[in-house]
Amino acid sequence: MPVKVNQQLPAVKLLEADNIFVMDEARAVQQDIRSLRILVINLMPRKMVTETQLLALLSNTPLQINVDFLQMATHKSKNITQNHLDTFYKRFDEIEAEYYDGMIVTGAPVENLPFEAVDYWQELHDILDWSRSHVYSSLHICWGAQAGLYARYGIGKHDLAEKLWGVYHQTVTNSKHVLFRGFDDDYLAPHSRTTENYAHELPHDFEVLSDGELSGLAVASKKNLREIYCFGHLEYDRMTLDFEYQRDKVTLGEEVVPEHYYPNDDPTQKPKMTWSSAASLFFSNWLNYAVYQDTPYDLRELAKYEYFNL
Repeated sequence: MPVKVNQQLPAVKLLEADNIFVMDEARAVQQDIRSLRILVINLMPRKMVTETQLLALLSNTPLQINVDFLQMATHKSKNITQNHLDTFYKRFDEIEAEYYDGMIVTGAPVENLPFEAVDYWQELHDILDWSRSHVYSSLHICWGAQAGLYARYGIGKHDLAEKLWGVYHQTVTNSKHVLFRGFDDDYLAPHSRTTENYAHELPHDFEVLSDGELSGLAVASKKNLREIYCFGHLEYDRMTLDFEYQRDKVTLGEEVVPEHYYPNDDPTQKPKMTWSSAASLFFSNWLNYAVYQDTPYDLRELAKYEYFNL
């Protein structure tokens, strides 16, 4: 899939080095098609890393995608320059009148805080309310999934006895579901969190799509695929958990090794990449079956859908 973003975005050179096609504006306007519009609410601290990870996964089908990144105006980022945000990210007031085929809400390192204590909580809550009439299908990741469930349904998160950290087996609970078309019965996915959600607390119109003996609830969605909640980090690249391990070892004085990640649990060895194919297939299925197949050609029609007026 050609992904269309600002050509000056640092992630572009990294993607092109991996033979991932990133389209510029001049090439895009020559194509007589309507590209999918995807909004990414990037709440992760290492924003350029997350940009590259998500764009690589969104590039895996023959569709053309236009990606907008959204920043939180009520939050001061510590790990990225304001110039980067001002250049490559939009603010909510700039896109409030726009419509999108899909939206991704990333995780964030704030899960130990009450939702209301997060400095940008009200802004994020307003965006999620707005998305009901302006976004066709939303994909929520890790804390972004927990935040979505809490903002929309009042479903809270629960503390784990210890941090769930590593790469874990997940079991597909419905092998015929379109989001897991082409999956094996089991797959691997990274997790990095200290809280969890319970399947029995989900609304009645939700379906659990995968779970794990150790990781618990992994993926769930509304049956109409308008909202999808992924509690792991399929978007992580090979070295993301290693970065978190090295960071925590220095800043927290902890040396808890992520489970099932390093060969022989030895952090001096290069981690194995065991979830790449599952990640690519999951994002492709989301784009194809939850977004492309059903989104109206004229996105302004979203406001007419009964779902969005509930």
